[in-house]
Amino acid sequence: MAISRQQSDFAQPPADALDAVPVKGPRARTQRLMLQTATELMQHGHTPSVNEVAEEAGVSRATAYRYFPSQLALVQSVVNEVLGPITNWEPAAEDAEERLTDLLTHSLPLIDEFEATFRAALKIYLEQWANRKHDANGTAEEFKRGHRLKMLNDAVSPLKGSLGDEELERLVGGLSALFGIETIVVLKDINGMDSRQTRNTIIWAAKSLVRQAIMENQ
Repeated sequence: MAISRQQSDFAQPPADALDAVPVKGPRARTQRLMLQTATELMQHGHTPSVNEVAEEAGVSRATAYRYFPSQLALVQSVVNEVLGPITNWEPAAEDAEERLTDLLTHSLPLIDEFEATFRAALKIYLEQWANRKHDANGTAEEFKRGHRLKMLNDAVSPLKGSLGDEELERLVGGLSALFGIETIVVLKDINGMDSRQTRNTIIWAAKSLVRQAIMENQ
């Protein structure tokens, strides 16, 4: 099963890993193997621990924890890896609506392809949120998110001259509610839509938000 379009450029392990991972060589291959194994498990709906990935990949636990000190660090690296082709998107059109449509047309099929992985990551995020809510010492790990905001800001940047900062921030906020696994879960699980209907609905809603923002500021 092909799980990556970036086999030569895997996400780097977190900064608190014990040793830096080289770009090439046996240690880089071990890292790739672990990420590949973790992604395959997540694509089957399982959120694996570091120990489970190590066992499945035939890697010692000590070695595994040098790359990924925790389950959260492992899942974060898998998400960064599968997000690679999405976050590499670069805007080409001059019109904001065209840019946004291009971003969604490019990204949504990739999110759909790795839907199980993103759902597993969402599960971890919600668990970590609950842990932080009950962590009086503030030591609970935090799942880092925020890729969508940069891409959405890039997509609507042509509107900076016609929308004020507050209006632009509100627009990006509305679009961020549409762009991600959360919306896909709602549309598929609650509304019963298939992948094509889900993509069409998200793109329609996003374009509608842009048009409404422009109309309100004319």
